[in-house]
Amino acid sequence: MPVRSGFDSWVERYFTGAGFSGVVLLAEDPRFEGARRIWNGMIDRTPALIAYCRNTPDVKTAIRFAGETGRPLSVRCGGHNVAGSAVADGAVMIDLSLMRAVAVDPGARIAQASGGCLLRDLDRATVPHGLACPSGVFSLTGLGGLALGGGYGWRCRKLGLTCDHIIGAEVVLADGSVVEVSQSQHPDLLWALRGGGGNFGVVTRFTLRLDPAGPMLVRSAVHPAERAVEAMRAYRAFAPGLSDDLHLLGGLRRAAPADPVPPGQRDRPVLGVTIVCSAADAASADEGRALFEAMPACTVAARTISYLDLQSMGDTGSPAGRRYYTKSGYLAELCDEAIERLIASSGRNPSRTGSIDVECLRGAVLRSGTSESAFPQREAPFMVTVSGSWDDPGLDQDGIAWAREAIDSVRAWEHPGAYSNYISQQESPLEAPAMYGSAIYARLAQVKQAYDPDNMFRSARNITPASTQEPHATQ
Repeated sequence: MPVRSGFDSWVERYFTGAGFSGVVLLAEDPRFEGARRIWNGMIDRTPALIAYCRNTPDVKTAIRFAGETGRPLSVRCGGHNVAGSAVADGAVMIDLSLMRAVAVDPGARIAQASGGCLLRDLDRATVPHGLACPSGVFSLTGLGGLALGGGYGWRCRKLGLTCDHIIGAEVVLADGSVVEVSQSQHPDLLWALRGGGGNFGVVTRFTLRLDPAGPMLVRSAVHPAERAVEAMRAYRAFAPGLSDDLHLLGGLRRAAPADPVPPGQRDRPVLGVTIVCSAADAASADEGRALFEAMPACTVAARTISYLDLQSMGDTGSPAGRRYYTKSGYLAELCDEAIERLIASSGRNPSRTGSIDVECLRGAVLRSGTSESAFPQREAPFMVTVSGSWDDPGLDQDGIAWAREAIDSVRAWEHPGAYSNYISQQESPLEAPAMYGSAIYARLAQVKQAYDPDNMFRSARNITPASTQEPHATQ
């Protein structure tokens, strides 16, 4: 049996004495190695300890321990953030995965979701009532990270972002106090939670507005690379008038085994186009059919699926443990040269997995303004996400370089800002101010100063307190 260190014994006494009801893992525990690992296999960080919390008092204890020992703090909900914000070297890692309860009030169309919920936990509780909160595209994503960072997904053009549906929260602050947040209590913090990331405290409970949800129609087609420009031109032509119920995605990738392409096209670059809309909306279905008819002729697959199946549709394509690196940005226009550069970049992908996705935005995303939430750049018409993925660590250098070069190739047509949930790492202190823009960032910094003046919550894309900032040149 290994000899326990003085630190380990002291930690055990501290948490036991505080009445901690969860589980604390230290490095000597055989469960520790697996517990520190997250979805992105490229992230290899070792916290000082992992505190599995069962309730809000447990979270308070873990925060207090971090403050008293001067250790950094990180928070894990689903561990699905590509930048690995859930884990930091030498940190107290608060793991909320034991806090996954969901309570639904169908009449009021409201859900109460604990801070450790995955998206599938929320969907499985709400969809039987014909309701849902729009969220991301992987069901194993943590609700907390997604919602606090924004929350693009299949229904954002129709219903808005996940953060737009936050109407209240229970938050544990850096000083260990617990606040109830709503439009009438701490409205400045509610504004910041809607898109400002995990910079302000640990959300132990979300109160979420729900929308009607039902079966969905998914249409998809695959075009060979030589026809991708023509297909993307049709995509571009339809985008300005696209109805809110339609979500349009173009993905440049290698042909998958299940794709309807000739045998000689297997593993070659292709453009996959996917349209999602409500199965009950005949006008949207007709609009989607017209878009595919305007593209080069190819086999179009159409199927009606449940809302739950829609939300888990992407799960198998991005398995846990694979190595991921993502660069993302908004585009102001989708001109021929930008399309051609993205197609060329796709062909240079050093891995057989990964993609360059072009997503059509706006719709309901645009209808919520900066007075209601901190989420920036809602007017951006397109988003490009370069998702590098591979299994061999030997591809790290080439894969990262490819993703960076691909996004840099379309900088001439960029719209300011970026989506924080789709960025692998903070590469300079200027990135957060540039991402939010000067006005929103300045307001976020004031909220940060009020609720976390010592910057305890800094493992996510950090917003520094107003009193500690140096002048930044931002857009």
